[in-house]
Amino acid sequence: MCTTLKNRKIIHVDMDAFYASVEQLDHPELRGKPIAVGGGEPRGVISAASYEARKFGVKSAMPGALAIKLCPELIFVRSNFERYKDISEQVKTIFYEFTDLVEPLSLDEAYLDVTENKKGNPSATHIAQDIRARILEKVGLTASAGISINKFLAKVASEYNKPNGQKTLNPEEVLGFLETLDIRKFHGIGRVTTEKMYQKGIFTGKDLKSKSLAYLESNFGKSGHYYYHIVRGMQYSPVKPNRIRKSLAAERTFSKNLSSEIFMLEKLDHIAEEVSNRLKKSKVAGKTVTLKIKYSDFTLQTRSKTLPYYLSDKALILDTAKDLLYQDLLKNSVRLLGISISKLNTEVNTTHKNNTQKSVSMQLRLEF
Repeated sequence: MCTTLKNRKIIHVDMDAFYASVEQLDHPELRGKPIAVGGGEPRGVISAASYEARKFGVKSAMPGALAIKLCPELIFVRSNFERYKDISEQVKTIFYEFTDLVEPLSLDEAYLDVTENKKGNPSATHIAQDIRARILEKVGLTASAGISINKFLAKVASEYNKPNGQKTLNPEEVLGFLETLDIRKFHGIGRVTTEKMYQKGIFTGKDLKSKSLAYLESNFGKSGHYYYHIVRGMQYSPVKPNRIRKSLAAERTFSKNLSSEIFMLEKLDHIAEEVSNRLKKSKVAGKTVTLKIKYSDFTLQTRSKTLPYYLSDKALILDTAKDLLYQDLLKNSVRLLGISISKLNTEVNTTHKNNTQKSVSMQLRLEF
């Protein structure tokens, strides 16, 4: 197995149907029933679905109108993000009982580096079991986990035995596993790229591995370098305990299309206020304002403006969003508006040392 960080033991923990599971935890009458968080409003979109609903094909990002056709018994519940954040913090507290190297990806998933851990346990597999048991005991929810030598492999492995399960990819198993893996299950290869790979006869990791670096870069651009290395189990990105937020946004989907700019400005006022409140709560500010517009025909347009100063004040955000709205004629009535702020003052220029270690070929026989 080729690796520069030969002894790394990485766990990816993923809470099972997190938002929906929290609702079922708080409302026992919903347990065992197909529920969807969000999506109940006209033209609403589902944020999460319980496993009972997923059996019918209901999933996140699906329009509620389609979901109810797939599952007539579906129960819609309103989202409660403050509650989800509270539960997420409880779960993270459990992570820190085992290691300080925790990289949250969202409210419901995180990477943990347990190569050296607070429990002195040499087995990452046993640590993952203990973490999941602690979450169930202290929070009342189930989690799944993937365990391997890098973040990519741990992420892929965590999808295998959901819900409430885990999978370990030992170092000596990695290459064989990747060769048989369906290309659709490679984390970082989306639907469009999957279709393109299918057209080129790439269906499994073995097919991908047969392609040269030059071929992959020629056909998939910069991503080709990533594909070439991950199919060989080579991914050295460390678990970063202090992930820096790069943007902050809020948006609204409207029950009726907006054709009047007066109504759009009214909606932008509320969105700008929400973005401002979030910036101030996070104690950050940004220089780039981006206006997101989705039209009634579902085409999407973004317009951005970078200012010479940092801003977090609602009035400045709204003024800039107005300028962007009037920057060009609107092509149609509007069904969604959003504002995002990027180039935040949290983005510091740090020079990362290049990893100049040479890869060494070895079979790891350590307890995993």
